[in-house]
Amino acid sequence: MTGPLALVGGGEWTDGCTFDRTLIDAVNATEVVVLPTASAYEHPDRLIANADKWFGSLGIAVKALMVLRRPDANETENVDAVRSARFVYLAGASPMHLRSVLKDSPLWDAIVAAWSDGAAVAGSSAGAMVLCDPMVDQRGGAFTLGLGLLSGMAVVPHHDTWSEDKVHRTQQLAPKGLVVAGVDERTALVRAADGKWTAAGGGSVSIWRDGADVGLDALP
Repeated sequence: MTGPLALVGGGEWTDGCTFDRTLIDAVNATEVVVLPTASAYEHPDRLIANADKWFGSLGIAVKALMVLRRPDANETENVDAVRSARFVYLAGASPMHLRSVLKDSPLWDAIVAAWSDGAAVAGSSAGAMVLCDPMVDQRGGAFTLGLGLLSGMAVVPHHDTWSEDKVHRTQQLAPKGLVVAGVDERTALVRAADGKWTAAGGGSVSIWRDGADVGLDALP
């Protein structure tokens, strides 16, 4: 049975992110492995400091894996740390950079294996986007290749900041039958180990397929 999975709309590690406590308790985690990969060019050290503060308030430690370039995703030490983790968190910023570093890498294989063995996995913003296939290209709202931990759905993070025109464009460009989830900041779509989906956090979630609103039951 896979572990729990959280697709976070951004604004991670701030008030309202109640789902982090749920994930910790679900897998009895005492440490969270944080990958600031998507923020490689945007002060990843500051991101780790925020993670330290947030998870410290929840009573668990942060293990920062500074996987910032493709070679880092091949290093045995990083791969082993992810493979043995109970909770892995992919932070946000650039989904394209995150995908290019992780795709077809030993580190990505370790994430999939850890999740398959019951570890919790969370991705925020870019992290949530790449976990799906296809994923939304934020540059224009079209769709591109994701990493595919989940297939048949895509995530629009920061949904509460998108204009109606941009959301409508994404709906129009979505392949027929694809489920698209718009997730607000400080909010997550959480898939429990039994496959049941819930929405949690400080905002709301919108789910549509073929341009029509659908419910959580439509998620894979």
